[in-house]
Amino acid sequence: MTEQKKTYLVATDVGGTCTDTIVVGPAGEIWIGKALSTPPNFADGVLNSIESATVPMGLSLVELLQRTKLFIHGSTVADNTVFTREGSKTGLLATEGFEDTVLVTRGAYGRWSGLTEEGIKHPVKTERAPALVSHECIRGVSERVDSAGEIVVPLDEEAAEKAIRYLLDEQKVDAIAVSLLWSVYNTRHEDDIAELIKRIAPHVYVTKSSDIAPVVGEYERTSTAVINAYAGRIVHDYLVSLEKLLASKGYAGATMVMQGYGGLLPASEAASRAVGMIECGPAAGVIGAKFLGDLMGDRNIIAADMGGTTFKVGVIQDGQLEYSREPMVDRFHYAAPKIEVVSIGAGGGSIISVDPVTKVPTVGPRSAGARPGPICYGLGGTEPTITDVMLLLGFMDPGHFLRGEMTLDLETTQRRFKELVADPLGVSLEEAAIGIYKIASAQITDLVRQITVERGLDPRDFVLHAFGGTCGMLAAAFGQELGAKHLVIPYTASVNCAFGLVAADVVHEYLVTKSLPVDVAPAEIDALYAPLIEKGIAQLRAEGFSEDRIRLERSVDLRYRRQVHEITTPMKAGSDALRTEDLGQLVDDFEALYERKYGKGSAYREAGIEMTMFRLTARGLLDSPTLPDLPEVDADASAARIGVRNMYADEKTGMSQGTIYDFTRLKPGNTLQGPAVIHTPITTIVVQSGQSARMDRLQNIIVTFEQ
Repeated sequence: MTEQKKTYLVATDVGGTCTDTIVVGPAGEIWIGKALSTPPNFADGVLNSIESATVPMGLSLVELLQRTKLFIHGSTVADNTVFTREGSKTGLLATEGFEDTVLVTRGAYGRWSGLTEEGIKHPVKTERAPALVSHECIRGVSERVDSAGEIVVPLDEEAAEKAIRYLLDEQKVDAIAVSLLWSVYNTRHEDDIAELIKRIAPHVYVTKSSDIAPVVGEYERTSTAVINAYAGRIVHDYLVSLEKLLASKGYAGATMVMQGYGGLLPASEAASRAVGMIECGPAAGVIGAKFLGDLMGDRNIIAADMGGTTFKVGVIQDGQLEYSREPMVDRFHYAAPKIEVVSIGAGGGSIISVDPVTKVPTVGPRSAGARPGPICYGLGGTEPTITDVMLLLGFMDPGHFLRGEMTLDLETTQRRFKELVADPLGVSLEEAAIGIYKIASAQITDLVRQITVERGLDPRDFVLHAFGGTCGMLAAAFGQELGAKHLVIPYTASVNCAFGLVAADVVHEYLVTKSLPVDVAPAEIDALYAPLIEKGIAQLRAEGFSEDRIRLERSVDLRYRRQVHEITTPMKAGSDALRTEDLGQLVDDFEALYERKYGKGSAYREAGIEMTMFRLTARGLLDSPTLPDLPEVDADASAARIGVRNMYADEKTGMSQGTIYDFTRLKPGNTLQGPAVIHTPITTIVVQSGQSARMDRLQNIIVTFEQ
């Protein structure tokens, strides 16, 4: 196979229930694949998903992979490792006297961080999450570096070796995290300990806090190192085995892996930075929404993703991504850049239960996942889920699921839902299904308001982008309730996270921690950035990027003096030498961001402003997909009409006859009125009474809400 024939771009995202694939052809053609995820051997689901995309292409799996120039991947493997507590047995080496830092967390705050509102109603009854590293697996070493980076107490290498051997011989650890005081300013002792471990036990997975999280904040830095060590071996082995599996099927190119901050890394680098893969799928979804929003001219977007396990939402404001101030996985904080996405346990696979005493129905957070899945899948699931409700409400066609590859079991679903939900509630099957639908919609609406209204943002100023396999069946309801401008359901809706993978660039993040006043000489800041810039350019050149495909972006963390939280502020000046006026602009931008976040009038320059961290984003530009721009025809959608069905129309109407449309027969410009259902090959779109839907030139469905 010649290099000229390697023309396809393949991206696959592994979710909790489904594994999604996007294939982009040389002329911008898009093929979509979807298959059930296959835990614990997720790589099997990856191949199944890619193979499903090859069917309409007329290629075999091997033929496609032989012609693929780049494979891009996102996976929940790091998240799942933490959530299921199936990571490596991990040890921690800390500065003597500070062994309990990761166990103490942030004091009382650590007892309720990560809990739901219901979970913190009685804070005295809360407990910290069981740590990923037990007390017995933590050892202190004699050494001390001060806050200026000066060595106060030299490392006692003999004691360090004794501690290492204790962890290996007595505790049988498979991974070790090293986190010493102020190592962010002087890495020597952490480097020395890592070398000791490598000499004694080269097979052990090692994470240094100064490498994975070179930031001030002892707990966050230590927690990040522990998470990375805990999940690192599994992530490393997964990526290595996936690359070998792809190679065995004919793929001979590079593998890029999505990171939680929205950029890609080579698999070889991502394999050592497990923490970077946390929530990389949702991050890719937001990247995909931004890419599409840029094409459509939408700068304010609520990006909503509802798959099989969770509902996730992020906000794009004025074309800018929002980044999380305090990222968390499960209930553990970590210090790594991550696009802000908040979530609740409400997805298509979320299990519905009724409290036997109070008779109150609950949606989630438990999920049926891919196996056994919803009852209607017929794969062994026995508990009703949101997907089962969608079937009962007439949104799903039992014979029209996943291109007809799976027949849904309506009869068993009706029987089990009646037994487990309707009868305990004392209502009819129909009333129970509608009630559960309303509960799920209300939970989603509340979450969206938390990330918008409670932060001073008005949803009426935003366009709602809905993606994920389930979101299209609920978005018309909660979008109407929020008052969003309109609803966009992308052509790639059910695989939008995979689409976000092909819209991303290769991104390396570098940073240096140093506290400086804002009136410092610009040359001092240039001196901090110089080695970062040199490293970033060298890295991207080594990965094959030419000068015209390299972009460098600088940003600074600023705060008012004596505050503890910073705001990352982009530096508008280019990579040339800084001027005094550039720093003045940086301060102005910081205060504008501060007031946008905390309210008009909250900025107070007289308090003094300090810089605490200097960041460089080195971006290698990949070719973005060119979506087909099709000509519009007239509004008549009758050619796509395939029947009528009783369905839930809206809260006022209840169940009513709705028109059913085949997405593949719709043409750009076609318009239809609700109540209606649009069946696509991989998802379902619901249009409520009083709403209208139109296919645009990019084959997105635009839903206009009832005024």
